[in-house]
Amino acid sequence: MSTAAGRTGPPGPPGHRPSRLPRLMALSSAVFDGRDEYEVMRLAAACVARLGPCRTEAGYLPAAGRLVHLPMGCSATSRSLDAQIAELGDRDGAVRLPDRVWSWAFALREPGGRAGSRRAGHLVVSARRQPSHDEITLLGLLARQTGAALTGAAARRREREHAVELDRARQEGAAARARLVAVESELRYQRSVHDALSGATATGDTEAGIARTVHRLTGFPAVVEDRFGNLRAWAGPGCPDPYPKPDPGRQEELILDAARNAHPVYLGHRLVAVARRRGEILGTVSLIDPDARAGEHEEFALARACEALALEMAHLRSLAEMELRLRRELVDDLINGTDDESAFARAAAVGHDLHGPQHVVAVGWTGTAADDAFVHAVAAAAAGLGLRSLVARRSGRAVLVVQGRPKGDELYRAVARELDSRAGAVGLGGRCDSPSEIPRSYQEALRALEVRQCSRVPHGTTSFDDLGLYRIIGTGDDYREIEGYVREWLGPLLDYDTAHRTDLVSTLSQYFEAGGNYDNTAAVLGIHRSTLRYRLQRLREIGGHDLGDVETRLNLHVATRVWKILGGTP
Repeated sequence: MSTAAGRTGPPGPPGHRPSRLPRLMALSSAVFDGRDEYEVMRLAAACVARLGPCRTEAGYLPAAGRLVHLPMGCSATSRSLDAQIAELGDRDGAVRLPDRVWSWAFALREPGGRAGSRRAGHLVVSARRQPSHDEITLLGLLARQTGAALTGAAARRREREHAVELDRARQEGAAARARLVAVESELRYQRSVHDALSGATATGDTEAGIARTVHRLTGFPAVVEDRFGNLRAWAGPGCPDPYPKPDPGRQEELILDAARNAHPVYLGHRLVAVARRRGEILGTVSLIDPDARAGEHEEFALARACEALALEMAHLRSLAEMELRLRRELVDDLINGTDDESAFARAAAVGHDLHGPQHVVAVGWTGTAADDAFVHAVAAAAAGLGLRSLVARRSGRAVLVVQGRPKGDELYRAVARELDSRAGAVGLGGRCDSPSEIPRSYQEALRALEVRQCSRVPHGTTSFDDLGLYRIIGTGDDYREIEGYVREWLGPLLDYDTAHRTDLVSTLSQYFEAGGNYDNTAAVLGIHRSTLRYRLQRLREIGGHDLGDVETRLNLHVATRVWKILGGTP
């Protein structure tokens, strides 16, 4: 082996002294005790000095596709040494190190590996003198043992990594199975909620069915309210009686607060979810939960209940709007005139029986627009009186086709309560015995309404059957002539009654209504016969009329009739 330029040839044939073999065996065994590649390399480096006059300069281990330098001696030459090791590749060879006579890089290979096989690293050793052939041979044997130890350490490391990876995979698999079980359980619960609510909405009693279902699913008392806080359904214990009416402003504030959240929220002792359809708030579903014990399942049931309630409320509203539209179209056709058979069938389709007597009623209110709200108020008033009617809006008025007697005075008072105003009038048309007569009753109702609105007492109820001469007198400017006619025949008496707080005109009116019979007139007025005779004498004196003249009696009778229709006041 030459030593030129600090290099030497490959080790010669083994000729080491047998006395060093036991030491090498002991050192090799120590190398195999390394727990990992770095520990094996460290032990191998420590063994070098015990086999001769050499020391370990560096070790190289493969990592991430390249050799990593492990400085174990002189680190100042690491960059130059790295380049030399890279040039050697997977071969043994001499390397140059400062101040070292001899230096060699032993390739650490797998057991039985040759040049070109996968390497386990390099071990770089050096000496200040040329080692003997025996010493170099022992170092080569140590290198082969170190390669085997590194291969074993790498295999154990991979086994540990595989074991760790396998354990992680098992844990992830167990976690995935647990999540799958949880998801399946959640899906089963959600399906049970969906099926239960679907069954509740199919019963027809939707709001009560939803409340009962939510109570059964959650165990909490369940409440369904409209958006104004009015109770629609309660399921479970503790329903207050009477149910409290919330403050409108506070209720609106609470509803809007709950609507800002996508999930149910606590408002006081209730967990509240809002039923919405296309942004419009329709109502709420709540759980009575003062201890805030409701969890995700209860919130899910509550949210799905709101979806079911919103769909049902929207459906019912759509049906109600359709029925209202059909009713209005039917009323329009009835008062314009339609055949009886078609009218009977269409009325039956919206729940109204046109068989039997009907009356048309016209309702107008001063200062109130004849919009949907007004028509709804009139319809509510009629329903509250038990009137079966079709209601529509026409020519700025509410028009009703009422089955049976219309209860005009009661209807006026009921509408006044609904609108909180008495500034209105009701006109009643005559009786209709078939749908074909409804246009006539409609015109009569308009006539009665107009007469009432143009009278001195424009608020109240007037029936066409009570109009007398007004049934054949035109409208418009004729009212001024009619009033002039009344003043012409009753003016002095009206003025006298106003000035002296007497009732001469009322007495005259009742006298004519009684057919000129003294006894009947006195009985109705509650006065003595002689008192009646005195009043009639005063009538002759003040009015200057002869009650014995037929023409005079006719005009005075007509004037008193008109006076009564116009309000019966001076």
